[in-house]
Amino acid sequence: MADQGVELSSKDAGMCGLKELGGLYRNLTAPALYEHALGRNEAVLAEGGALVADTGVHTGRSPKDKFIVLDDTTRDTVWWDNSSAMSPEQFAALHADMAAHARGMSLYAQDLFGGADPVHRIKVRVFTEYAWHSLFIRNLLIRPEPSELADFAPEMTIIDLPSFRADPARHGCRTETVIACDFTNRIVLIGGTSYAGEMKKSVFSMLNFLLPASRVMPMHCSANVGDEGDTAVFFGLSGTGKTTLSADPSRTLIGDDEHGWGPDGVFNFEGGCYAKTIKLSAEAEPEIYATTQRFGTVLENVVLDPQTRVPDFDDGSKTENTRCAYPIHFISNASPTGRAPHPKNIIMLTADAFGVLPPIARLTPAQAMYHFLSGYTAKVAGTEKGVTEPQATFSTCFGAPFMSRHPSEYGNLLRSLIAAHQVDCWLVNTGWTGGAYGTGHRMPIRATRTLLTAALDGSLRDVAFRTDANFGFAVPVEVPGVDAAILDPRSTWADKDAYDAQAAKLVDMFVSNFAKFESHVDGAILAAAPSFRAAAE
Repeated sequence: MADQGVELSSKDAGMCGLKELGGLYRNLTAPALYEHALGRNEAVLAEGGALVADTGVHTGRSPKDKFIVLDDTTRDTVWWDNSSAMSPEQFAALHADMAAHARGMSLYAQDLFGGADPVHRIKVRVFTEYAWHSLFIRNLLIRPEPSELADFAPEMTIIDLPSFRADPARHGCRTETVIACDFTNRIVLIGGTSYAGEMKKSVFSMLNFLLPASRVMPMHCSANVGDEGDTAVFFGLSGTGKTTLSADPSRTLIGDDEHGWGPDGVFNFEGGCYAKTIKLSAEAEPEIYATTQRFGTVLENVVLDPQTRVPDFDDGSKTENTRCAYPIHFISNASPTGRAPHPKNIIMLTADAFGVLPPIARLTPAQAMYHFLSGYTAKVAGTEKGVTEPQATFSTCFGAPFMSRHPSEYGNLLRSLIAAHQVDCWLVNTGWTGGAYGTGHRMPIRATRTLLTAALDGSLRDVAFRTDANFGFAVPVEVPGVDAAILDPRSTWADKDAYDAQAAKLVDMFVSNFAKFESHVDGAILAAAPSFRAAAE
């Protein structure tokens, strides 16, 4: 359905400001978008059928270039300590200038849903300059049935023009790259970046702002469900295993990145997955690997063999943040509805590069809130320029860049849901053991999966636990199928004094980071803070 050379209706033009377009291609499906992307030299074809595109200078999100319009809707509701403000006048100028930039262009439009729950979903119209961006967002959001497109009236609009360059002086932004969010009129403007992930995270940011007012908890998490309706939610930052660990062939995948938890249970915000592909292999992650070998998947910044066009997932020369974007039905055991009952288990994932945390720990509700508000993981040497040793990263709610409201609002909502549904909470370390990064080794994924399975099927509740001296949470002493030594991190270090020094360092970082939340939480959560205690030999 290509509307070449046709302007938008006056109603649509009034909403998005786009006029005098050279053409508008509406709701094209994958085959047509492939033709356009290849014909316009936006992308190339890989062996197996995936579409491969490069994002240029921006190989990841640009959080410092994201702005929210400061107006009566947002003044007292947005967490401004974490968000940069743009005035309504600056946004209006940016909107007008982007619309002028688009005149004469042929754009692509997709009408999609954000949210699988019909009560809480939002209708989103996404305009893109690139055909491959249109395929990306079509893969990632929820595709309406044809009958739902006839009278589709968008409740949110995204305009994504990578060739547009913002003017910091005129538009109130930082650089020529801008992601500007108007929560009142529900418009997002993206310019100066070809990184497609900005679009999907803009929808997440909008839902993070809107849903808490309806007592729906927006979550940066993956989720799956067992045959008995035992839903599990996996919180975690990028690289901690959200996608990998939720893609369990014995359980139904609900989604890999963004969900809501409301009165009727958990629901996916998306209709696709956006998985990291660096070091991806058929042996370790067969379900995800298989998606990279089929028509319809978009590969971002993945290096291809120049002759065979076979992807080289071990090559991080363009970026360590190589990705694949595919519809969720490419995973054979994915939920067709994107919905599931209330969770029985919550897993908070961290990749501790200091080698201090155990592979799994059971959390009290207060400890769960402490670690949710902390949102700890670690960067390792070599993943970013200038990172030469492990660096702690604290991203509150396991997704600070997307949290539009104050973390305490999300934390209190999550706490009430955990109490209402008697959810078991676990902290899982997918990072290092036997030493810090560079000395120790990555936690064996087989051990992680065995421990997770025991947590989810309930058998982990029946084993003996010890209390961790520094963090106070309960750690299993012995679990069938898992080397008992790995359950006690200190015992895996050859130099016990070095472990104690690392533990003391990590505890201090937790305490220092949490200081900003102390006035927003009660005594039970404050008492859940770690405190270093030298081990008794």
